[in-house]
Amino acid sequence: MTTPAPRIHYAWIVAATGTLCVFAGLGLGRFALGMLLPSMAASLGFSYVQLGWVGTGNFVGYLAAVLVCGPLSARLGPRRLVALALVLMAATMILIGRAHEFAPILILYTLTGFGSGAVNVPVMGLVARWFATSIRGRAAGFVVIGSGFAIILSGWLIPFVNQRAGAEGWRTSWLVLALVILGVAAVAVALLRNRPEEVGLGVLGRAAEAGGAHAAPRPATPHFSSYRNHAVWLLGAVYFLFGFTYVIYVTFIVTSLVKEHGFSESIAGGFWQAIGFLSLFSGPVFGTLSDRIGRRAGLAIVFAIQATAYVLVAAPLPVGALYLSVACFGVVAWSIPSIMLAAVSDQVGPEHALSAFGFITFVFGLGQIAGPAVAGALAERTGSFHASFGMAAAFAGLAVALTSRLRKPAG
Repeated sequence: MTTPAPRIHYAWIVAATGTLCVFAGLGLGRFALGMLLPSMAASLGFSYVQLGWVGTGNFVGYLAAVLVCGPLSARLGPRRLVALALVLMAATMILIGRAHEFAPILILYTLTGFGSGAVNVPVMGLVARWFATSIRGRAAGFVVIGSGFAIILSGWLIPFVNQRAGAEGWRTSWLVLALVILGVAAVAVALLRNRPEEVGLGVLGRAAEAGGAHAAPRPATPHFSSYRNHAVWLLGAVYFLFGFTYVIYVTFIVTSLVKEHGFSESIAGGFWQAIGFLSLFSGPVFGTLSDRIGRRAGLAIVFAIQATAYVLVAAPLPVGALYLSVACFGVVAWSIPSIMLAAVSDQVGPEHALSAFGFITFVFGLGQIAGPAVAGALAERTGSFHASFGMAAAFAGLAVALTSRLRKPAG
């Protein structure tokens, strides 16, 4: 008598745990900053330039993590690396809540960024290990929506805490977020697995793609040829533009709503929650769409919608444009990382997807580093974020043009 196959393949448990890790690692570790900046700036007297550098510091740490994630993951395994990175993030966030000066906050938040990178890259690499090409975009799409849940939580939690704790409520918020992250670290240790073979399974997807027992294995792309692949470099350039543009929006949209449009922190939090809610659909919808219509068309559609979001908040339009901007950004917010993972896996194969994805994520990190610093300095000079959002719109348009040059992999 044969044992019936389990109803749920363990790959989906890994994906669900990955969603939770992205919720903590990127969502709480990075995107909650947008809600914390207005009260932190008011309490500590930070300028727009300093706010920009706090965001940039986080991305410097993220980039440093990308550079060492490959060796660390090989030595520790993705599961252990993710858990340790989450613990590091929690520790630094607790210390940020106790800091009073710009320099220690910058240093600590840089370390938080290192933790974020050491969570995100291994988690996305696990998607390539557990899922075949035909459903990889959809799986990655579900993983990246963790950031949306974090935005929803922070959009409600941080104004709630600030209203009750007063001007220093942001300190309590950092502590609460850190405790949540520690809980996620425990779940990661319990549920993540490095490879399907650890639980006696194969890759989830069509047997021919998964390299099943009766299928001819797909030839592996040599490690170094991943970096000689023209498509990988093109994807890296497009990912750079995504990093540069989206981070301007998520870092400064709440500050802009509060300081330039006169919204209260609670109302701005409602906008932030709307972005989070809409973003829950972005990864699965557009990841699946890219599986069907191709990565090139999927990326072009997403960047066009993002460019529209940036134009609507950059131009002096009626208040309704702000609602439309939030809707446009939210509906595609986390779709590009999921499509990028699928696209780079298509180009180099699943065995080398982690190294190639790490490479384009490094380039993406350069964009994230530049975005907040340039936008903050531009806002300080012009007195508003309108020019910064306009710059983001122009770069998103450039990404649409570059995406048109992407070609399907041979074979």
